[in-house]
Order: sequence, then structure tokens, then C-alpha cells
Amino acid sequence: MRGFLVLAARILVSAALLYFALRGINFADIQSRLAQNSRIWFLSWMALSVVTILVQVFLGAMRWQEISVHCQAPLVVPRAFRYNMIGTFFNQTLPSTIGGDAVRLWLVSRTAGWKHATYSVLVDRAVGLIALAFLVVCSLPWSYRLISNEEGRLALTLVDLAAMSAGLGFLLLGYLPWRWLKTWWLTHHIHACSLVAKRVLFNYQSGPKIAALSLSVHILNVVTAWCVVHSISAPATFAQLFMLVPPIALITMLPISIAGWGVREATMMIAFGYAGLDQTDGTMVSLLSGASTFVVGAIGGLVWILSSEKKEHVPDAIPKVD
Repeated sequence: MRGFLVLAARILVSAALLYFALRGINFADIQSRLAQNSRIWFLSWMALSVVTILVQVFLGAMRWQEISVHCQAPLVVPRAFRYNMIGTFFNQTLPSTIGGDAVRLWLVSRTAGWKHATYSVLVDRAVGLIALAFLVVCSLPWSYRLISNEEGRLALTLVDLAAMSAGLGFLLLGYLPWRWLKTWWLTHHIHACSLVAKRVLFNYQSGPKIAALSLSVHILNVVTAWCVVHSISAPATFAQLFMLVPPIALITMLPISIAGWGVREATMMIAFGYAGLDQTDGTMVSLLSGASTFVVGAIGGLVWILSSEKKEHVPDAIPKVD
């Protein structure tokens, strides 16, 4: 019953936010602008956005492969990429933005065990969050120039502070000597993941590689949005998108909607407005970016259908780590 209520709440959140974002769209303006370009122009830029997301998934697989070695759940890059593609599919079909992570965890656990599989996925997620928060912090001076609205600046600062606090707090756990961190079941495993993350990030061999891959993954989010902007001939520059897209990605991580739908559109619409851009363009860029991600998820679905892992059923619940 509780699961049903959570799912219903997320559906309502997605529906309400989508309605909020869609009601202000000037479809006549969008159609007029699209009419100025050929259909090939639109489809070419949208195809490029799909290719960009595929490259993003591949770079994410390279990062995960590097992290998995330190978690005693070693993966080769082709397998990590295949699992990431399957995870992308389940991110679109399960009622959560982390459904794909649960499936990735299950896939790795078949050969490495639940504990090491869990560590590899959680550390991969944590490193991605830290890199995204770092990117937003570094761009704050330019973001403040772009966003003159005080409420927008405050919201941007609070979101980034929350993300940085979570990321740095996670890393700090690895330095704390408190004995109870290793005694309680939950804190014991979080502490262990923190130690792995610290070992991965501050290693002179793996650290720079993982940092570069993580930043590249998030920058490709901006490239995807830039491709979509060109497809509809919206007057937004790459620099403007670089200031807006990473904070929106942070907010979209909140598990309050279905695969981020609604949250992403409403946030993009508001962010475009704060930056002095057309809010309709913001909503359309978000919707079309989501459509590109959906296409990549569909490709991931084909990978899942053709994979040997499909012969085994995904468990309804992930067992606790010992």
C-alpha cells in the first residue's frame, strides 16, 4: 500500500508540474519558428542530441569501470556500457530516476556479490553528484551575471550548497574515526563507500581520469540541450546553457516524480525566465531533451531484450547487503 501511495504521489507531482510548464507554451510561435527551417534540419539536430547522450552513457561506463575495480566488482568497458544502456531503459520505465541503478546493481551482483555491486553503483552515483556540484560552484560567478533575479540567485545557491554539503559530507565520513560508524549496519556500509570514494578520487592514477570523465558526462548534458536549442532555432547560447543546465540536472535528481518528468520541464521553464530567455523555449528544450533520452532508453530496451541477462528475472526487491 505504501509503495502504491508513493507511486501515486510521484505521478501527481509529474502531472501537476507538466501542466504548469505546458500551459504557458506559445505553440504558434514554435510552429512559426520551425517553419523557417526544413524538417531535415530539425531531425539532424535531434539525431545529434541522441548521439551525444549515447556518448555520455559510454563515458559514464568508463567511469563506472574504473570505480568498479576499487570496489572488487571489476567490469570491462563494453559490459559496463551495456549495463548502463539497460539502466537507461529502466530509468525510463520504472517509477523512479534511480530504477536503472537498482537494475545495474542486480546485473553486477550476479558475478561480484551484492555488497561489492552495491558499493560500485553507490560510489559511481556519489562521484557523479560531487562532480556536478563542483561544476555548478565553479560557474556561480558567471551564473550570477546571467541571473539578475534575487530569488533565482538564492535558489541556485541553496541547491548547490545542499549538493556540495551532501557530497563533501559523504567524503568526510571516510576521515572520521568514530567507532559507531563501523558498528551500525547502515553507517558501516556508507562509511565503507566513503572510503572507496576517497581512495578513487584521491588516487594519482584514477583520480584525474575519473574527474575528467565525470565533468565530461555533465558537460555533455549541456551539449544535448544545445543541440535541441538549434533544432528549434531558439536564441540561447552555449554559454547560457552551461550556466543553466547543470543546476537543473541537480534538481531533477530529486526522486519526487516519474523519471524526472515535470520537475525538469518546470525547472527549465523557470530558469530560462530568470535568465531573461523565453520560458516557452525552456519548456520545449526540456521536453525534446527528454524525448532524446527516451530514444536512448528505447535503444537500451533493445539491448535488454537481446541480452542473456533477460532470461533471469529482475528481483522485486534488492536484498540487504551483509
